[in-house]
Amino acid sequence: MSVNLRIQFITKWIKNYALNSSDQQFNLIVGVSGGIDSALVSTLCAETDILTHVVSMPIKQNSEQHELSLGHIKWLKSKYTNITSHVIELDEVFKNFKQIMKNYDSELAFANSRSRLRMVTLYQIAQSNNGLVVGTGNKVEDFGIGFYTKYGDGGVDISPIADCTKTQVWEMGKKLGINNEIVEAKPTDGLWDDARNDEDQIGLSYPQIEEAMNNNTSEFYEKYLQIRKPNIHKMKSIPVCILPKKL
Repeated sequence: MSVNLRIQFITKWIKNYALNSSDQQFNLIVGVSGGIDSALVSTLCAETDILTHVVSMPIKQNSEQHELSLGHIKWLKSKYTNITSHVIELDEVFKNFKQIMKNYDSELAFANSRSRLRMVTLYQIAQSNNGLVVGTGNKVEDFGIGFYTKYGDGGVDISPIADCTKTQVWEMGKKLGINNEIVEAKPTDGLWDDARNDEDQIGLSYPQIEEAMNNNTSEFYEKYLQIRKPNIHKMKSIPVCILPKKL
């Protein structure tokens, strides 16, 4: 499928779901971080002509990342008429949360809590604006290695790019004219004080992971399996205890 056809297909899919999935029509709610995934999804939502709420939610965020998200919002509003924007500062909320939970100190848990606070924020906006929270996860993260926060950025209503590789995300971003600084920036989840990027955390680049996902003879395949294994629980349905009809 060409890049243009992929963009058209996903845009149509988002629009059809928002307008036809129930007896009411939904607005679209997207969190933007300054990264390419959220920049792409927010742009695809804008392409639908449906009212799209674009939300920046900095929590002790790297200033460069925050400036990229604000710049992207400005670009969207200059190009599309169906964009409304929100900047929700969550520093104080997170600071208070950390203080309350100080007896349960875990760097990883607090990093994931940043993502979950953003999820709560998006759903507050969504339910007050008849909105759908639109996910920004790609195929590599969502179904390859499970690189997302359970009930954080994984807590969404629809996932329009979850069948797209990171390479395809970059291709669509370039085609749509998204800021080149965003397209070329090193991917990061923005959940850490030291601004570590995705490759620092994962140990492989996205192209290397994509190669391993498609080729079990790849030199990166064993490393890919090691990364994937602890996160498989995120990628499966929640286990349900099914009672027998007769005990």
